[in-house]
Amino acid sequence: MQKAVYKRVIIKLSGEALAGEKGNGIDEKILDDITNQIIAVRNLGVEIGIIVGGGNFWRGRQGREMDRTTADHMGMLATVINALAVQDALERKNVPTRVQTALTMTRVAEPYILRKAMSHLGKGRVVIFACGTGNPYFTTDTGAALRAAEIGAEVLLLAKNVDGIYDSDPRVNPNAKKLDVVSYKEYIAKELQAMDTTAITICMENNIHVLAFGLHEENALMRAVTGENIGTLIKKI
Repeated sequence: MQKAVYKRVIIKLSGEALAGEKGNGIDEKILDDITNQIIAVRNLGVEIGIIVGGGNFWRGRQGREMDRTTADHMGMLATVINALAVQDALERKNVPTRVQTALTMTRVAEPYILRKAMSHLGKGRVVIFACGTGNPYFTTDTGAALRAAEIGAEVLLLAKNVDGIYDSDPRVNPNAKKLDVVSYKEYIAKELQAMDTTAITICMENNIHVLAFGLHEENALMRAVTGENIGTLIKKI
């Protein structure tokens, strides 16, 4: 039987990953596959927190003429849609799940309270954190890094549509080189784009590894938590 190398993880799911080739909304087949992978990881005894993005519905930067705070709050609400979808998909498969939001909306989810989140994790529940940090001007990547630090996660699993981190954009440069391991400082110095620098700095200061990988690779999450060489690992070198 496979064995996990991490006890507690944060999985960052991008909105684009949930949308798949459609580019927007939620692809139910992809959601089904993602939740099956999450369940397989949970069955190894791993405690799981999930942060979801909202880019499949709205990104704050889309509101170019809007007040920035308003546009970012709209993006936070988009993450709640995705969080509830992931919760529903998991609970239909009999996995106990809680959604906690950084913006208070008690009719649909719990407010984010660290002690309650830790209690849920200890009882084997999957906890989905929505609304990022709850503050404008911060990305959901930063929210993922912050929650990882708060709950004491050992690794932040950055599930993307791309199979790792490249030295340049592989969609633009066909000669872009995939990086297997990169240090926090090198990531910042080279201005790599998989995750924003605020999030990377939080991970660096708290010694949280970041593993960026392609979510749609076969058994990607299981391979990530069992220590297989997959994607790109960001750590102290």
